[in-house]
Amino acid sequence: MPASRTGRRVALATSLTGLLAAPLAVIATTAPAHAAPVTIQVLATNDFHGRLINEDGTGGTTNGVTAGAAILSRAVKELRAANPNTVFAAAGDLIGASTFESFIQHDKPTLDALNEAGLEVSAAGNHEFDAGYSDLVNRVMKPASASNPEGGANWQYLAANVRKRSDNSYALPDVAASPGTSDGATWYKDFGSVRVGFVGAVTEDLPSLVSPAGIADVKVSSIVTEVNAGAAALRTAGADVVVMLVHEGSATTSCSGVSDDSAFGRIVKGVGTNVNAIVSGHTHLAYNCSYSGVPVVSAGQYGMALNQLQFTVEDTTGAVTAVTSDIRYLKAQTSPFAANYPADPAVTTIVNDARAKADVLGAVPLGRLAGPFSRARLADGTTENRGGESTLGNLVAEVQRWATQTPQAGGAQIAFMNPGGLRADMVGNPGGFPSTLTYKQAAVVQPFANTLVNMKMTGAQIKEVLEQQWQRDGNGAVPTRPFLRLGTSKGFFATYDPTHPEGNRVTSMWLDGKAIEATTAYSVTVNSFLASGGDNFRAFTKGTGKRDTGKVDLQAMVDYMAAFASTSPQPVNTRQQHVGVSWPADAPRFYRIGQDFKVNLSSLAMTGPGDAKDATLDIKVGDVKRSPAKVDNTVGTTPFDESGKSAVRFGLNGKVKKGKQVVTFTGPTTGTTFSLPIDLRKAKPEVKVRTKPGRIVAGETRTRVKIKVTALGLSEVSGKIVVKVGGQKYKAKLKDGKAFVRVDRFAKTGQKSVKVKYAGNRKVQDTTEFIKIKVRRD
Repeated sequence: MPASRTGRRVALATSLTGLLAAPLAVIATTAPAHAAPVTIQVLATNDFHGRLINEDGTGGTTNGVTAGAAILSRAVKELRAANPNTVFAAAGDLIGASTFESFIQHDKPTLDALNEAGLEVSAAGNHEFDAGYSDLVNRVMKPASASNPEGGANWQYLAANVRKRSDNSYALPDVAASPGTSDGATWYKDFGSVRVGFVGAVTEDLPSLVSPAGIADVKVSSIVTEVNAGAAALRTAGADVVVMLVHEGSATTSCSGVSDDSAFGRIVKGVGTNVNAIVSGHTHLAYNCSYSGVPVVSAGQYGMALNQLQFTVEDTTGAVTAVTSDIRYLKAQTSPFAANYPADPAVTTIVNDARAKADVLGAVPLGRLAGPFSRARLADGTTENRGGESTLGNLVAEVQRWATQTPQAGGAQIAFMNPGGLRADMVGNPGGFPSTLTYKQAAVVQPFANTLVNMKMTGAQIKEVLEQQWQRDGNGAVPTRPFLRLGTSKGFFATYDPTHPEGNRVTSMWLDGKAIEATTAYSVTVNSFLASGGDNFRAFTKGTGKRDTGKVDLQAMVDYMAAFASTSPQPVNTRQQHVGVSWPADAPRFYRIGQDFKVNLSSLAMTGPGDAKDATLDIKVGDVKRSPAKVDNTVGTTPFDESGKSAVRFGLNGKVKKGKQVVTFTGPTTGTTFSLPIDLRKAKPEVKVRTKPGRIVAGETRTRVKIKVTALGLSEVSGKIVVKVGGQKYKAKLKDGKAFVRVDRFAKTGQKSVKVKYAGNRKVQDTTEFIKIKVRRD
């Protein structure tokens, strides 16, 4: 291949000199004054993630459709047939975070399918490094062979900003099978006298997105610096068209995201017009934009579309005189999702073979289940209720917390799971429990192959997430599903009041028995869908220190089952971790001994098939038992989490103690337990004082003072009474709440003040009552 356009111009000039000696007629008929321009077509994809299967509206994608590898391949082949001057390129994450059919074979079916589709060059994505740098270069990028049966990508991976620590050379080797020439940072291919070059880069966040141990031998540097150097090298090598492939992208489909002050915006502006186009990815969004006349594009995710770039190049000068860009969707984006291209038979064979092998490999047992892990249901028993707490949702959240609890993965303390990510109950093989769970049965529960993302969130941000369970879409409207209950990991507990105003419904949050503090940062793990604000949980985008751990949700479940369910069945956690607590409008700021305690509880019952339920709740005030409260386990018909209700009413009497107390509720069947703090103070007494006789004569009548002390909710009041009158003090003890004092005769007439003091006891506060008596003459 020629090294530069200068060399090609010399060759062209020599041929023209030879033609000058020929007859004029020959020159006129064989040498036109200007050669026709050449149209170079670049087709590009990104973030394919092993989505082999053609799915309609079930792929979990932004647009709800996944075309599959066979349709993608046929589209590329048809567009290449229309213009042979075509390069099929990509912006990374072609493998990793894949669905079961590809994942179970370490993405070998995806490598084969993209080879058949004619992929030639791609930027490395962060997921290409999921299994480490060595796996990428020694398996994926090496030819398939008996010693490397799961490798064999025939395209060139590029990463100009990834270099070896040992000698600072580019980290990615040349793939001999690719049709171009590469140094690991750049790649070029010739179409006649036109040379098309590519320079690739991976997100600078790579060290926080994959295991540090897996990339210990390489270092990640500036995208802008390395891409500009690579683009200059391509120009020196005679490239007429230079395309940047970068696994980094805009955070929005709005074209403002390609030139704002975000990391991607700074990359675009930093590279500027040093390239003729920028093909991006990583954020899974489709956009067709430009900056300073340079197209900046992304095809979204999962092979739902292709970016089509067309460069008009003047053959004699190499000048790019025009460029167009478009997004070619492979299927209609609305029902019935008709394919815009037929399936490629060769790739269909690869996909069908992957399915068949997945069925066999999917039969491998992972462990045993002690009972069913079900999704929530509505009253009919079959309709899924994504607004209900479920044993499955809480299990998956706990699995994801466990999988990311190491310091390298972020030291997760809490994990959340979206109910829409659970596509089937996890019940194992039929025939009763314990039952064996197979690989495939676990895979159909979580078919989206999301990775686990760890981040730091303050308590206030976690509360905001929980408030967003009451849904609002991006326009502020309530969507079709008005409420989505997040699954939560063990140790996390929250109360809410469904009667409160929107945004103020979450009333408490606890982690391992300690109240979550608004300003304290906690380590939180969610799947990549939630991390990007999916299902309207936009507060997750506010997390800081985000790292894509590279752990796939399904693999986390596989590892968890191996650790905990291989020898003994995995028990079902039947405890509620969200409970509705609604206080009556007249609820006091503090309670007094003897007063009635009232609260309405909800969300006490799981609603999946076979879920355990409590008929009653055991109650304690401190260590003092109260009578159990009945629970109404009628399953609701609306998509909220209110099933399992109890109107709790009891008196704060008996042996209860004053002070800061907790009222503890325990479900004897489910093990659900939670406490509500109360301030319990001494009862407020009511003292009634009467004197007899009605006529008191000085020097003659001895006045009898009768005292009765009562307190709301207490059957009787005990304690001491002190009566002061006429300079004298009299003492008595209450008996059955009553006391009697006989006062000495009064020597003088007039109005007398009688002071009656009740000294109180451990349950009843003291108080003083005054009455007046009149002493008369005979």
